[in-house]
Amino acid sequence: MPHEPSAKQVFEILVREHADMLTAFLRSLLLRTSSVDDVFQETMLVAWRRLDDYDRSRPFGPWLRGIAANLVLEHRRKNARAALACDPGVLEGLDRRFESLARAPGDSFRDRVERLRICMGRLPERLREVVELVYSRGLLLREVAESLGAEEEAVKKRVQRARLALEQCLQTVGGDS
Repeated sequence: MPHEPSAKQVFEILVREHADMLTAFLRSLLLRTSSVDDVFQETMLVAWRRLDDYDRSRPFGPWLRGIAANLVLEHRRKNARAALACDPGVLEGLDRRFESLARAPGDSFRDRVERLRICMGRLPERLREVVELVYSRGLLLREVAESLGAEEEAVKKRVQRARLALEQCLQTVGGDS
């Protein structure tokens, strides 16, 4: 008769499966890598302490992101300059995005990120450039427009076209492409 895994074993498995997702979630909310690392560690400590509160019939990712979101808000109150503007609505929106990513085809968060990397590589240079400036560097549309010598509305349209192209690509690209 197989034995039931211990709480520690279950926790270790769940953490390994969700570590990349949690890191990406925190990086989307915090500017400094050291803050990401600190909040990640604190999230794991809180999750371990509250493991008995976790309902195993529900997904682990949203529960873990909920803990992290609360810690990000607390971190932001303590050190507003170290975090991006993240009111509860932004956190809920990010959580919905991460949930939709979790439902997408792919065996792991890394597989899904790889699919996104492939799709980014397929974007025309003009679209890829605005995506990188807005989402990787965190520039405002106005700043991107200034740096490209373009109108803000034109940059906004490029971002919209890029997001649509990425969405369509992600629906068709397999993890082994």
